[in-house]
Amino acid sequence: MEIRIDDNAGYCFGVVKAIGAAEEELSHDGSLYCLGDIVHNSAEVERLRNLGLEVIDHQRLPELTGKKVLIRAHGEPPATYRTAEQLGIRLIDATCPIVLALQQRIRKGYDEMRRVNGQIVIFGKPGHAEVVGLTGQTDGSAVIASTPDDLDNIDFSRPVRLYSQTTKSREEYQQLIANIHSRLPQEADFVAYDTICNRVANRARELETFARSVNVLLFVAGANSSNGHYLYEYCRKVQPRTHFIADAADLQREWFDGVHSVGISGATSTPRWLMEEVAERLKQ
Repeated sequence: MEIRIDDNAGYCFGVVKAIGAAEEELSHDGSLYCLGDIVHNSAEVERLRNLGLEVIDHQRLPELTGKKVLIRAHGEPPATYRTAEQLGIRLIDATCPIVLALQQRIRKGYDEMRRVNGQIVIFGKPGHAEVVGLTGQTDGSAVIASTPDDLDNIDFSRPVRLYSQTTKSREEYQQLIANIHSRLPQEADFVAYDTICNRVANRARELETFARSVNVLLFVAGANSSNGHYLYEYCRKVQPRTHFIADAADLQREWFDGVHSVGISGATSTPRWLMEEVAERLKQ
């Protein structure tokens, strides 16, 4: 049986940057705090925990005066920076440059909309770390739209500026935009910006080619990875024998009866070493 690991799978630039920043700090001090899981993959979180990275939530910040805290690639709202300054916390800011640029664009758009009584709408997953950071740029006033039903919360008689979470599906975003256009009154002031990360958008097309080239595809990702679930569902459309697994322990022997080739891929939050572990288990 041929076993192939997708050459294009693995961490995106933003995650590489954040993990590199964490590892560098840990190599000096042996301990570091991180606001939320540094990446949506429990195996990688556990690896870094063993190196001294402690995951915390915002409620623990008052206990950490004088300590160093990492901001992961997802970014944080302005309130987090103000709190850290007040508490004397040193932030290691590993916000993805693409997310950071989007935060700045939304802040600028929000300032413009306030002058004309307009609204900021964000296509994203409610409660997702990146979306929380983006909404913070609007002082919490942005409308979060994840389904067509959420569009009922928009006042289409007012100007609207639409942005997307960087890791969302471009196809779904275009569908949402079309749905908005169908509701707009004549001469409405509406602008939609393309803010989806090209790495995520291109990844789907690359993965389609890889999925078609094997008999079975193993998609390795964390259970709470939005990008992972999106890419997994994308794979299943072209390769029905696609299985979502967290690690090698999830493998089931019956998946491989009569199979000549198996592909292993993953989300932008899946470490390469984890996919290699899956490949090694298959060989055994």
